[in-house]
Amino acid sequence: MEFVFLAYPSQPELRALSFLGVSLVYTLIISGNVLIIMAIQTEARLHTPMYYFLGSLSGVEVCYTAVVVPHILANTLQSEKTITLLGCATQMIFFIGLGSADCFLLAVMAYDRYVAICHPLQYPLTMTLTLCGRLVMTSVVIGLFLSIQLAAFIFSLPFCRTRTLEHFFCDVPPVMRLVCANGSHTGHSMSVLVAATLAIAIPFFFIATSYVFIVAAVLKIHSAAGRHRAFSTCSSHLSVVLLQYGCCAFMYLRPSSSYYPKQDQFISLVYTLGTPVLNPLIYTLRNSDMKGTLGRLLTRNCLSQNN
Repeated sequence: MEFVFLAYPSQPELRALSFLGVSLVYTLIISGNVLIIMAIQTEARLHTPMYYFLGSLSGVEVCYTAVVVPHILANTLQSEKTITLLGCATQMIFFIGLGSADCFLLAVMAYDRYVAICHPLQYPLTMTLTLCGRLVMTSVVIGLFLSIQLAAFIFSLPFCRTRTLEHFFCDVPPVMRLVCANGSHTGHSMSVLVAATLAIAIPFFFIATSYVFIVAAVLKIHSAAGRHRAFSTCSSHLSVVLLQYGCCAFMYLRPSSSYYPKQDQFISLVYTLGTPVLNPLIYTLRNSDMKGTLGRLLTRNCLSQNN
């Protein structure tokens, strides 16, 4: 049993242009996130919980894009754009699992900022390296656990004779469109909606609650410079949260009846390619420590190559 993808362009010129465009963005994603990981590892003063979580987020996003982008590139050039049932289920597990881990990590980063700003004296005792490692591992494990349960549920349902996916990869909404379960389809859609709520809405509620306490604490700071410094440490994270959760909520927190293939294909490219390429830019452009470290790292690499 195989699924056939219909979202890819058929004209040779468009296929070549799509391949070059996606290849360029993917190169930027890998290089940007790997540079962040290298900068955090090589600079001693960045060995703090905030940057540890940022490096972990970059690592997850490298893996997250690697699940689907090479597949998109290969299908762009191939004449037969198919995937087996097992391949589709595996791709969905890792794509949804790592995407969920991304959302949970953003919630963990909000907790880190909450402790740093609202309880600064307890911060070194609370956010230990051991706890940081456990929080990252828990985010990944819970994300993969939820995605395995979701994929097992979806692929246990009967599929209709039509095996065509109007999408670029095996995502939940287009695959659910192929489920042939008669009157119980609404119940199945609600089950998927519950899983999406666990992975998206609950972490977002936790982030929103953390920022309510953060804003209340920052407003109590008397000096304008202190308030600006506190807000600047959160602005990058908040920008990424709004971008990531906005796209995910639009795709997964809605009934299947509002599924529109062309619109959803565009949104899926935004959170598959756009968000991972923008995250390193947001964190580096709005962070002087990261900009300085990346500048020194690139300078050292250029000097070593010249020598």
